[in-house]
Amino acid sequence: VALLFADSCTIALTSFISPYRSDRLLARSLHSARSIPFIEVYVHVPLSVAEERDPKGLYAKARKGEIKEFTGISAPYEEPESAEVVVKTVETSVEEAVKQIALYLEEKGLLGKGKSGV
Repeated sequence: VALLFADSCTIALTSFISPYRSDRLLARSLHSARSIPFIEVYVHVPLSVAEERDPKGLYAKARKGEIKEFTGISAPYEEPESAEVVVKTVETSVEEAVKQIALYLEEKGLLGKGKSGV
């Protein structure tokens, strides 16, 4: 769906847990084939912090074996090797993360300077 938006010159921000590099590379290559920019934003959070922040207790259930194939617990997570933007959530507020991403887009000419509102 994001590729359809990008085809119409609309910036599409999508949020996925995409645990496999091969899936992310596929998304990147689909954009590249159409000369559409693909910006990978890696929202980095240590597993222990993700578990502390988990309001539904899904990590605890996964550790007990109640949830199978849970990313980072019983299923792999392959960290990005070359994300364009890395947001370290233990060091960065939501507001700072938004600024970081918007500034990257501005620097690359994908968002008008000063139009990001940040």
